[in-house]
Amino acid sequence: MAAMPLQPARLEFTTASTPFSAVFSDVYHSAQGGSAQARHVFLGGNGLPQRWQDRERFVILETGFGLGLNFLATWQAWRSDPCRCRRLHFISLEKHPFTATDLALAHRHWPDLAALGDALIDQWPPLTPGTHRLHLDDGRVVLTLVFGDTASQLREVDAAVDAFFLDGFAPASNPEMWSLPVCKALARLAAPGATLATWCLARPVRDALAAVEFDLERHPGFAPRREMLVGRFRSRRPERRPLPADRRAIVIGAGIAGSTVAHRLAAGGWQVTVLEQAATPGQGASGNLAGMLRPLPSPDDNRISRLTRAGFLATLALLQSLPAARWSLCGVLHLARDAGHEAQQRHTAERLGLPPEVVQFVAAAAASELLQRPLDTGGWWFPGGGWVQPPSLCCAALTAFPERITIRCAVAVDRLERAKTNWQALAADGSVLAEAPVVVMASGVAAPHFSQFVWLPQVAARGQVSHLPAATTPPLKIVVCKHGYATPVVDGYCLTGATLSLDDDETGERLADHRDNLAQLELTLPGFAVGIDPEQLSGRVGFRPLSPDRLPIVGPVPAACAAASNSRLHNLPRLPGLWCAQGYGTRGITWSALMADLLVSRIEGDPLPLERDLVDALDPGRFLIRGARSPVRT
Repeated sequence: MAAMPLQPARLEFTTASTPFSAVFSDVYHSAQGGSAQARHVFLGGNGLPQRWQDRERFVILETGFGLGLNFLATWQAWRSDPCRCRRLHFISLEKHPFTATDLALAHRHWPDLAALGDALIDQWPPLTPGTHRLHLDDGRVVLTLVFGDTASQLREVDAAVDAFFLDGFAPASNPEMWSLPVCKALARLAAPGATLATWCLARPVRDALAAVEFDLERHPGFAPRREMLVGRFRSRRPERRPLPADRRAIVIGAGIAGSTVAHRLAAGGWQVTVLEQAATPGQGASGNLAGMLRPLPSPDDNRISRLTRAGFLATLALLQSLPAARWSLCGVLHLARDAGHEAQQRHTAERLGLPPEVVQFVAAAAASELLQRPLDTGGWWFPGGGWVQPPSLCCAALTAFPERITIRCAVAVDRLERAKTNWQALAADGSVLAEAPVVVMASGVAAPHFSQFVWLPQVAARGQVSHLPAATTPPLKIVVCKHGYATPVVDGYCLTGATLSLDDDETGERLADHRDNLAQLELTLPGFAVGIDPEQLSGRVGFRPLSPDRLPIVGPVPAACAAASNSRLHNLPRLPGLWCAQGYGTRGITWSALMADLLVSRIEGDPLPLERDLVDALDPGRFLIRGARSPVRT
């Protein structure tokens, strides 16, 4: 089911400095001083900063991001506290987010928060439904924004929350925000000893919170409100997300999957050993001169489309943090195959209502102008898309934290064995290559050779790319795709392809594949490669790990090759400390950064950067459970 298009908030003021919502007929914060209100009600009401002091991690969830004032005040208080927690996670839900432009206008009224407001706006995401993660203050402050309906989105949040900021508009104008189902969702997320604070004292709100095991008290409020409400979760449930004490990890594979996982682990303070069979990082399926980066939509906004959109934004953020990576946001034009497909593309763009900086439909005339060639059809235009050189991304990610990442190339891992609380990566002669409590398998098509991964239902998809010398083709300023694709010149070549064949282990280039690539290019850009002799072309062959459902396989590794028919993902036995980042298929560039964030968040027990239904859809255990529930055929 397609996500509903977001309706951005509209910035209005009742006075010179009091922002107002016409949708809810209420103000965003007190006219007497929004910053002071945030500190008194939400920080003070939750016992902050005292409660986060000397902790490794503290998690806050807010219902209603609004103009970001509560977040900025919290961030400021955290920075000012010498005893602050090492990492602050702030999750905030918002049905009607502001544009970056409106946020900047509103933040002019809070000069004391100007520097933090600018940093927030620099990373402010396009207004697309779903979860957006911002890494601020060198990754020590993580803001997870969830755009969409609060009641439904809360069900998809996965976190153990220490403090709740309940800051929706008044119950009379926004009753859904304060409903019993919302309160039940808050209780599900509450960590032991979790607290809450709100300016709202309405009796239905108090009754709903009390019904889900929050003990409530009235405290002095902030003008003009005489009182406010604070609460503490009284459940005695045990700590659900303990932090790993021994922060050492082995990553097997230095392709795009393994490199981004190693980077994210190191950014969190882990010591990481990367073992790679090839002589250098970024070989295998990650060795092409360039690959496409784009958020490909679908009419029903299915799981692949949602993941692609979230992954696209995560990869952009990662690239911007890695100066050594080679990439170009030149734009990607995805042409329609025919008139019927063109109509479908137009309908999809209109239905999803995504921001034009993410995707827009362009008719044939506009597409021709973008490409500087006459075209018969229009298509999707991704202005923020482009090309990325995967080996450079791998190397940039692996060298970003030289004190925390050890890279060992030309090393063949023969097997994995458990030794007490550690995993050992062993060579064929039995020597120990590396030892750590956590191992991440990211070796692509080689993973099923390990005994712990024989169940892995991925196939090797052979792909051959053709390199067209720059002098043989007209210049391209953007990436264009249709039946095949073509890139601007990268290192002297325009890249086109790629073929896709299963049950095919031929490692050498094939003339027939070069001919197929040229034929597909002719259908995409008639006359573009005229006169090119396929026998004179060079190229590259890679084998991409492809899952049966075309989704990545990311998460904890199941402990057995079979599951009971009544198994669920949450109670499926897992091998302690063993994880995988596999099955990226043809979307490794687009998915790698997001999957790394997801995997490391699961390892650390942090709030997750994706909705729960997507996390479950990626879990390695899904295949075992599906197999157990399939009827036996005789």
